[in-house]
Amino acid sequence: MKTTTLYRPTGLKELELIAATDFKHFPPRLSWQPIFYPVLNQQYAEQIALEWNTQDEGSGYCGIVTMFEVDSTFLERYEVQNVGDGSHNELWVPAEELELFNQHISGDIIVVKAFIGEQFVAPADERLAAMIVSRSI
Repeated sequence: MKTTTLYRPTGLKELELIAATDFKHFPPRLSWQPIFYPVLNQQYAEQIALEWNTQDEGSGYCGIVTMFEVDSTFLERYEVQNVGDGSHNELWVPAEELELFNQHISGDIIVVKAFIGEQFVAPADERLAAMIVSRSI
């Protein structure tokens, strides 16, 4: 099976929910989140994590970049959306399709980089705290 590498900038709370699935799935969207937005390149994910998540209380003042592989054939159902400059490409996965999307993830969701804001407080879970600190800039 051919896979495509995708990235997802997350905050601390979302990372905790991902960890609860043993790094296999993304959590369901909240009622006010109709779309799941994975991005197509690490640079864009890092930009969001640094500029948005580290300033956001709901993200725990922490921006985490995750990387994961998805079945390429499955992804053909989603049109690439450009939302800014040439590198700002993402997929718009309707919230009701996220469970199906998760079923097409191959392997684990991996934390590749973390950005810590000034008001960040490490999570109680020592494993997650170490993961974030070891990948932080």
